[in-house]
Amino acid sequence: MSHPTLLDPNRSYTFSNYFELGFAVDDLVTEFGYTFERKFLNLPQYSGTLDRVAELKQRLEEILPYIDLENEATRREILIAPVVIELIHYSHAKLKIEYNIKVNNQLQGNLDYYLRNQSNVIVIEAKQADINKGFTQLATEMIALDRWLDSNQTEILGAVTTGNIWQFGILYRKPQIIEQAINLYRVTEELEVIIRIMLAALFKEN
Repeated sequence: MSHPTLLDPNRSYTFSNYFELGFAVDDLVTEFGYTFERKFLNLPQYSGTLDRVAELKQRLEEILPYIDLENEATRREILIAPVVIELIHYSHAKLKIEYNIKVNNQLQGNLDYYLRNQSNVIVIEAKQADINKGFTQLATEMIALDRWLDSNQTEILGAVTTGNIWQFGILYRKPQIIEQAINLYRVTEELEVIIRIMLAALFKEN
């Protein structure tokens, strides 16, 4: 017995539409032919020396009491951009902000932060609030990248963040499985762990 489809075949959708429409992430992922699992993930962490993270943590803790984080632009500039800059410092990955991709009329739109080195990419979706709906949007972005990328990368790491809370997901390309990490990471307490997880994904050998 076929189930009714979520998406109107005659309509175009952007990634941000999926956030606004509030579809359940497992239903939406299934619509695109992927399996969805929600679990506690013990994500790999980069083991090299991070010589500047303690300084970044100290700077953030110093300024946060004076900053109103009520809008997404502030969160991006004050909390997210410094983390992305650290990732570039250690990995030399190339960064594109508000990077537009289009696979088809159901998988298109802007990626907030798209980081790519010679062998891997990661995508970061920034949200002011509602990390759960944000993950639904992130999942569609990872599916679009899976179909758009012509590379040997076996899995794609994505992150959705409000700046002070980070949540990760992994898309395994060949089995077409998306895993959502139940565990959340906080800035500034787990800033170093957040950076190490994303560096491990960028440095991963395929």
